[in-house]
Amino acid sequence: MDRNGKIVAGLIVALSIAGLVMSISGLMGGPEGTVAIIPVHGAIAYDSAGFSDTVSPDDIKNLIEEANSDPSVKAIVLDINSPGGTPVASEELMEAIKKSEKPVVSWISDSGTSGAYLAASASDRIVASPSAWVGSIGVILDLTDLSEMYRQMGINKYAIKAGEYKDMGADYRMITDEERQMLQSMVNEEYDYFIRTVATNRNLSVSYVRGLAEGRIFTGRQALKNRLVDYTGGKDYAVDVAAKIAGLRNYDTVTLEPPGGFVKILSGMLSKLGFGGSANTTEHLKI
Repeated sequence: MDRNGKIVAGLIVALSIAGLVMSISGLMGGPEGTVAIIPVHGAIAYDSAGFSDTVSPDDIKNLIEEANSDPSVKAIVLDINSPGGTPVASEELMEAIKKSEKPVVSWISDSGTSGAYLAASASDRIVASPSAWVGSIGVILDLTDLSEMYRQMGINKYAIKAGEYKDMGADYRMITDEERQMLQSMVNEEYDYFIRTVATNRNLSVSYVRGLAEGRIFTGRQALKNRLVDYTGGKDYAVDVAAKIAGLRNYDTVTLEPPGGFVKILSGMLSKLGFGGSANTTEHLKI
């Protein structure tokens, strides 16, 4: 073998050894990718909507998109602690989960009920803490009749309206039987949609999910038996599940936080600006 041949052979051997070292390094613990953890803490809504603490579906959607656009992120874990939210906001979060290009695992800590469970049902897997509250598949519309209180206080509250039903649900009068039927039909429609969507997302029959609905809450253990979740366990276990789905043996984690502080407060203030509507019925519709 001439001198040039020896040099080429030496380079091939060196490259082979380098590749072998890199492979062994990967097997010995070098991270193959990252699992992004996204907190979903609070009611899912675009504004307060009668809840004490909320998280915007747009914020979570943006974080999911951020995780999808990062080549180092291979899977996503939604850290859910939420009592539910408004129908539209919950559906928007659910659609964002469905559209994720990377696996999404939802971990339910203390609570993942109503709209929060609807959103989680779109995940590739659901992990719930054994003592978590899960389910509450149902819809509620809060209305208040303060007409008697106003009368006793000498307050004469009324509205000048155009449209027979424009003040439907106003707190200065009781709704009529016709209005009750109208609102009940809307709630029933949303309830049926909730059941059918969960059935589709969880690959269950509609009749089976309907039997688990009625607003009932289950512990994480009970939810597992009822096939509403896939596993019980803590946050670390949920991250492990996500990593396995993504094919990761060694991985890092990163937490992507939604905006908070002054930005969230200012956003909430701005969201209240706009044209007034009728009797505040839809803003109290919750799932």
